Amino acid sequence: MFKRCIVLGRVMSDEIRNVIIIGSGPAGYTAGLYASRAMLNPLMFAGYMSGGQLMLTSDIENFPGYPKGIGGPEMMMELREQAERFGLEVQDRNVENVDFSSRPFKVYSEGEEHLAHSIIICTGAESIWLGAEGEDEQKGRGISTCATCDGAFFRDQEVMVVGGGDSAMEEATFLTRFATKVTLIHRRDVFRASQVMYDRAAAHEKIEIKPFRQVKKWLSDDSGLTGAIIEDPRDGTEEEINVSGAFIAIGHKPITAFLEGQLETDDEGYLLHHDHTMTSIDGVFAAGDVVDTRYRQAITAAGMGCQAAIDCEKWLEDNVH
Repeated sequence: MFKRCIVLGRVMSDEIRNVIIIGSGPAGYTAGLYASRAMLNPLMFAGYMSGGQLMLTSDIENFPGYPKGIGGPEMMMELREQAERFGLEVQDRNVENVDFSSRPFKVYSEGEEHLAHSIIICTGAESIWLGAEGEDEQKGRGISTCATCDGAFFRDQEVMVVGGGDSAMEEATFLTRFATKVTLIHRRDVFRASQVMYDRAAAHEKIEIKPFRQVKKWLSDDSGLTGAIIEDPRDGTEEEINVSGAFIAIGHKPITAFLEGQLETDDEGYLLHHDHTMTSIDGVFAAGDVVDTRYRQAITAAGMGCQAAIDCEKWLEDNVH
């Protein structure tokens, strides 16, 4: 029997888990599935919005095994159910902070302290949104942050891309495979994109680049997005653009603030791997978009979750069990 006590307002337990998984999504649930099947008795803090970014994706058509496609929330429910069938314990709570200074590691959630021999971090990265009027209502109904995920839904339609970096140019160029026209807007006339990426987009006959434009308001009807009011930030002049799809490509932000700098990251805050999926602290692993700055796909996140669980199991065998 494990004891629980209260110290300085925190509920503490002397139970030490083999592994605590922080975050969910494809990486977290896959890590939970593998850890459960390895009899590691994992505990997952899935977060208040368990399932991650895919909870905002209406249809997924590029994940193997779903020939007719599947909704993002539905896929996350199935992944969770599969992992729970093998013993994953899921708590839909956020982690406020952690203490990796010594083992067992400490994880704090809603005033409770939890102990673990190892940690797998799968908190992901969140897209940076514009915050324009009407945006929240149209997320997943015409407004997206992933052309690779959603571009095919806009075949033979007009779309727009917001951004000025390599990602925006890449998204715009990719969308020409499906859309009849791609309008790329940027709030300045100076682009962060590399010259080769900018030139490739600018030279494409389907792409129109409009500098000094920013979204003031999204327009929609019962069927979804219909366009946007865009304005010139220099003088406030406005114009209406008619599009059925919009892709915001102004960057991503890894969800790592709760770590308070205890793990090594790159300049943008993404966790760095040191030994396979292990981070800068032995026994702490990371998988998915909290690490991945290149692919950002559900299938690659799931694969990395599998790797992290296997690495974690091997580390526990060598260092704890």
